[in-house]
Amino acid sequence: MTEPVVFRWHQAEITAIAPVTPHVKSVRLRCGLAEQYRAGQHVDVRLTAEDGYQAQRSYSIASAPDGSGTLELMIEGLPDGEVSGWFSDCAEVGDRVELRGPIGGSFSWDGPDGGPLLLAAGGSGVVPLLAMLRRRAQGWREIPAALIYSTRTRAEAIAVAELERLAATDPGVSLHLAITREAGGRRIDAALVAAALARTGPPGKVFICGSNRFVAAASDLIVAAGVAPGLIRTERFGA
Repeated sequence: MTEPVVFRWHQAEITAIAPVTPHVKSVRLRCGLAEQYRAGQHVDVRLTAEDGYQAQRSYSIASAPDGSGTLELMIEGLPDGEVSGWFSDCAEVGDRVELRGPIGGSFSWDGPDGGPLLLAAGGSGVVPLLAMLRRRAQGWREIPAALIYSTRTRAEAIAVAELERLAATDPGVSLHLAITREAGGRRIDAALVAAALARTGPPGKVFICGSNRFVAAASDLIVAAGVAPGLIRTERFGA
């Protein structure tokens, strides 16, 4: 029996590495999976040492399929992280890793799925939602989209310049930042959700990604604003 593609490990070559924030790097990989995923999905990454020791971790895909034969991951260097530490400190263009996926069918979006889109992210949870916005920009700009993005500091906000530029140049997109640990900062609240909904109107699709605490808080606020729970798809990370 042929092994399903999602369970098969694929060779991938690093083609580019670039800083995104002080702790996050963009890693572009050439791989056969590059045209087989939907925005919002993730892949497993596996590293194998010379002695045979293996370590693996899951990462959301930041890019939208674009015909380049590559996909982009945004990897946050974590203390004692075996995989993220290698990407942060050792990885070089030309190195090879293994990928498995794509994973996460329900937490994914493509233009024909429609909208409007209400997106809410905490920290690095913005990565799969960034992929959705990039996919929308490829041919579905008529679909309204609002992103609520909670981050501790502006310096830690992933792709914030790209998101702000998109919101400034595309009237169908709005960005609602909640900076929690800077002077005058705020957390996601009912007013922020109301501002996002005022831009999209009643959403057709809702995606929330972040820590357990963020996802619970954002989900409660969005439901309290009158959005049907059945529209909401969530993805959580952390303990």
